[in-house]
Amino acid sequence: MNHEAPLWELMDTGIYFNLANVLMITVASLIVFIIAVAATRQLAMKPTGIQNFIEWVMDFVKNIINSNMDWRTGGRFLMLGMTLIMYIFVSNMLGLPFAVVVGHELWWKSPTADPAITLTLAVMVMGLTHYYGIKMRGGKAYAKTYVQPMGFLFPLKIIEEFSNTLTLGLRLYGNIYAGELLLSLLVGLGTSSVFGALGAVIPMLAWQGFSVFVGSIQAFIFTMLTMVYLSHKVSDDH
Repeated sequence: MNHEAPLWELMDTGIYFNLANVLMITVASLIVFIIAVAATRQLAMKPTGIQNFIEWVMDFVKNIINSNMDWRTGGRFLMLGMTLIMYIFVSNMLGLPFAVVVGHELWWKSPTADPAITLTLAVMVMGLTHYYGIKMRGGKAYAKTYVQPMGFLFPLKIIEEFSNTLTLGLRLYGNIYAGELLLSLLVGLGTSSVFGALGAVIPMLAWQGFSVFVGSIQAFIFTMLTMVYLSHKVSDDH
């Protein structure tokens, strides 16, 4: 995967945008949007087809929320959880079937195989936890959580906030990037010779199947940890 990123500089300011990331973020967002619209366009009392799928996702996320906080508190986070799990799952899957390289620039990949994307998602999630913590508990009561039960733990709690953000983003990135890296190595083996192609077919199919499993698990873990962090901020019993 020794490919360059297609970069675009904003008006000679020294600020660069990765156009591949912009493309893949847009594609993932459009896919999730189309699924959501198609699943809710003609709602029926007896769901069929894609409505069954979206209701299964809803029930799955509801169970995640209920395992971390009571529904009266956590119900407002249902749409957040559904958006995260669907968006991250789709993003994880985009780079599995193929990669598109134009010249020496990699244009098509999983957006979550880039640490800038996963860390941005992690920062967004942690920002939301602080926002809802202050909104639902009040600024004064929320600030007290950093000095209770013992004030000398305040530095450790600040370090914990940074470590949670880093691990949330880097865990997702590491798993997806490693999967795509191995797939690219298998593709390289498969295109090296006839014998290489024969030897790479079965491992490639097996690893793609395993990567689907890993991508699903990582979408679940990211959503689960989001709800865990939210429950710590908004629930009085944490």
